[in-house]
Amino acid sequence: MIAIGIDIDMDDIDKGYTNPNLFLSETPPAAPCIRPIGLTSNKAGSIMGNTFKTAFLLTALTLLLMFIGRAFGGQNGMLLALGIAVVMNFVSYFYSDKIALAMYRAQPATREELPRAYEIVERLTQKIGLPMPKIYVIPTESPNAFATGRNPKHASVAVTHGILGLLNDEELEGVLAHELGHVNNRDILISSVAATIAGAITMLASMGRWAMIFGGFGRGEREDRGGGGLAGLFMLIVAPIAASLIQLAVSRSREYQADATGAHFTGNPYALASALEKLDAYSRRVPMAASPSTAHLFIIQPLLGMNFGNLFSTHPPIAKRIERLTGRPAEFRQ
Repeated sequence: MIAIGIDIDMDDIDKGYTNPNLFLSETPPAAPCIRPIGLTSNKAGSIMGNTFKTAFLLTALTLLLMFIGRAFGGQNGMLLALGIAVVMNFVSYFYSDKIALAMYRAQPATREELPRAYEIVERLTQKIGLPMPKIYVIPTESPNAFATGRNPKHASVAVTHGILGLLNDEELEGVLAHELGHVNNRDILISSVAATIAGAITMLASMGRWAMIFGGFGRGEREDRGGGGLAGLFMLIVAPIAASLIQLAVSRSREYQADATGAHFTGNPYALASALEKLDAYSRRVPMAASPSTAHLFIIQPLLGMNFGNLFSTHPPIAKRIERLTGRPAEFRQ
């Protein structure tokens, strides 16, 4: 049991938290009463702000891809890289959800197979006014979940066998509300497109490395253009790192937003905090192998065997997420 409290501001009070003093106690209070979420002016402004940030980040990734193409192929290489970016964006928009679900062998689940999940998702979608997403189950005992799809009308939520057996009803509701938060915030497509372009950049940089090995380094016209080989080497080193950092910037900020949105949907941030603590602990015992290009989709980072520090983590630290939800530092085993 975590001794926790929560701090809220005037925006929270406007959304239905009517008595901030209730959240200063050492034990979780009754869930605050919140009204169904509508598209307020604040929410509309937030969506516009997120759209602007996303457009900026994705533009940066596309330009980086074009610069790599120019470094290795001149004008033709830049045009080729632009073509790759367009194709990648098209594939991401229409097929990213199918690719992600197939990658983890997710199977569509019926109401009879997952009655708890269906009941929770139906109740939440009716409250917040979202279409009912498709429900999938992933055949693994590692506890995790993710949402995917290009928009709320084409969204899917996938849960593992492990998470269904681990969490109680309130905690499962917190997790599913988090995933619906991704859907509501319109960021599931953003993450998929960012991941696809970042993967294309890394792939192109790898191709350039082999081209430099077998095609020479800094010779002929490249030398005449003033150190093209060195520029290419610089891009080989910097481009994948920059692409990863931009992708992670998209992923991390949206995890915090989905936590806050999910807690607002349920009115019970403590349940999500408890679920995150359990998921973090149990996923260490039963880690889930996942592709780096899709690891950011999950509610907790599945690549526990790959530790590159916080800079290259696809998710914010669990302790920080719990602290933001509850208003106090979380104390549990790291």
